[in-house]
Amino acid sequence: MDILLVDDFDGDAKITLRVFNEGRIKHTFHRAVNGQEALDYVHNRGAFEDKLKFPEPDFILMDIQMPVLDGHEALKQLKEDPRFAHIPVAMLTTSSSRTDIQKSFSYGAVSFITKPMIYDEFTQLVDNFNRYWLTSSKLPCAHA
Repeated sequence: MDILLVDDFDGDAKITLRVFNEGRIKHTFHRAVNGQEALDYVHNRGAFEDKLKFPEPDFILMDIQMPVLDGHEALKQLKEDPRFAHIPVAMLTTSSSRTDIQKSFSYGAVSFITKPMIYDEFTQLVDNFNRYWLTSSKLPCAHA
């Protein structure tokens, strides 16, 4: 499964990738550092033109607070485009703001996950995420 991780902070991205890679289920990860890069990725524009190297993601994990284009605006634009509206997007962020949660769901997020600050809790969260979203749920995978 191809997962696009959208996070501007290298430290959080590295920890997220490490925790996912430690899991039992292996995925292929691609990364964008802001919402504009995420849109460029799914549209195969600019540095992401090669569709073989940068396939349509089966799932997107998106931070909210990022430069250039934030996660909410990227989510909104993605869901407004009928070519990509089927891609499930989960917000993975340090925020637990009620406003961010409501905005994320109103723009089409399938989940809102607040990153735990404790590594073991994050590992458990990823394991639960894998079991539910990437094992139990049937997704509209791009590569089915």
